[in-house]
Amino acid sequence: MKVGVADTTFARVNMGAIAVDELRRHASVSIERYTVPGVKDLPVAAKKLIEERGCDIVMALGMPGGVEKDKMCAHEASQGLIRAQLMTNTHIIEVFVHEDEAKDDAQLAWLAERRTREHAENAIRLILRPDELVRLAGTGQRQGFDDAGPVRG
Repeated sequence: MKVGVADTTFARVNMGAIAVDELRRHASVSIERYTVPGVKDLPVAAKKLIEERGCDIVMALGMPGGVEKDKMCAHEASQGLIRAQLMTNTHIIEVFVHEDEAKDDAQLAWLAERRTREHAENAIRLILRPDELVRLAGTGQRQGFDDAGPVRG
């Protein structure tokens, strides 16, 4: 199995290195890394990792800024990643950490690392252990902050 890691230079945390480290901790997989300038470059990077480098799944890592223009760019990038998934019939795990999700740089770094590591586990589950995801269905899993938990009624 081969996992693609697409990350950006715009991010303020080296999310690509974190993803590679976590992927190696959980499975013996080949890893292809592709770094681009910003989040709007991620869809083509992910598509190239799938079509040109033979990746079975891709993690697309980005850190959009907190202003309205950055949020719009993140939305456009997200739409591009969805299109790339549909065009290639391959999962692309979007791992975005918005700068305004954190109260300070320390929390931003913590959140970027935690969300990246948890999504790396999800990528491994999707390609190697999908039954683990079935067991987690409906449990309110969240990547980064605490899980929401299931609804009790």
